[in-house]
Amino acid sequence: MSARYPGGLITKTPVIPSGPYQCSTAPGIWTIDQMLTWQKAGLWPSATGGQAPGTFAIFAIGRSSCCASSVATKNKYTYSGDVNSIATSATIPSRYQSAVGNSTRGIFALGQSLACGAVATRNKHTYSGCVVSSATSASTGNWQGSAAGNSTTGIFALSYNNSSTIIATRNKYTYSSDTNGTAAAASIPSREGSAAGTSTVGIFALASFCCCGSLTGTATRDKYTYSSCTNGSATSASTAGGGLGAASGNSTVGIFAIGGATTTRNKYTYSGDVNAVATASSAGSGGGSAAGNSTIGIFAIGQNLTTRNKYTYSGDTSVSATASSITTLYGSATSNGTTGVNI
Repeated sequence: MSARYPGGLITKTPVIPSGPYQCSTAPGIWTIDQMLTWQKAGLWPSATGGQAPGTFAIFAIGRSSCCASSVATKNKYTYSGDVNSIATSATIPSRYQSAVGNSTRGIFALGQSLACGAVATRNKHTYSGCVVSSATSASTGNWQGSAAGNSTTGIFALSYNNSSTIIATRNKYTYSSDTNGTAAAASIPSREGSAAGTSTVGIFALASFCCCGSLTGTATRDKYTYSSCTNGSATSASTAGGGLGAASGNSTVGIFAIGGATTTRNKYTYSGDVNAVATASSAGSGGGSAAGNSTIGIFAIGQNLTTRNKYTYSGDTSVSATASSITTLYGSATSNGTTGVNI
């Protein structure tokens, strides 16, 4: 805060409009030039209390080494300016999450709570006002899942239930009515996957499945079509999933971090169902999360690090992004206005 305008009722005005009020109002005294500058940067609140679509992402930290346990902490990453700030926390500390959203809200499946094990609990993070509230629960307690969706529905792969059984079950969450229903199941029971998609399809990387009594990595991907609620096959990844990867994308490509100890990323092109190797991450990405807008994807590496990478879709380049506020592992993320995501 800076005392740029001392006296009167308002004695302090922020240097930039950042912080919890960024989703609602910008308190202080601002010149027209300042307002126009921050508006152009996507940091000035709109008349409806929100920000333009595709301007920020909400990252749920998951588990942090600072506390040696799950946390409820969330961060807000603003694409323009590469700025990180604190966002409203989840209702309970949790890890092994998944998340998806549209331009007005993000739905976070909280995964595993240390107190309760696998939970069916979901939170609704409303971007306007940065308000967190309860959302309709999943059909069963679940963790190590993934999610993708469009502007009306989010598809959650539940993956691992509260009996520690790997399942193929998916749920369909409808934003407008806050209702949960059944979706077409995955092609095989799997866990530790990731997902990204367009307005018509979601691509689910299945990562790990149980074979002959042991957990085995797989390169299998599913293509989920929203309009018909059907599941089909998509071109496989370049290598079997390392587990707990992350994905983000725009309307033409999805970028999948394979996870585990590997730095490998794949670029999936929706038109043509084509897979190629993409620029690698700066470190192994197991336990990471990702969200993005139409031009860049922000990958939280996980691995109990604060490291984030900024991946530019058009140039297939990856550079450092502003770090998270604390170390992160097994979290999730969603963005205002861009589909795709998750752990």
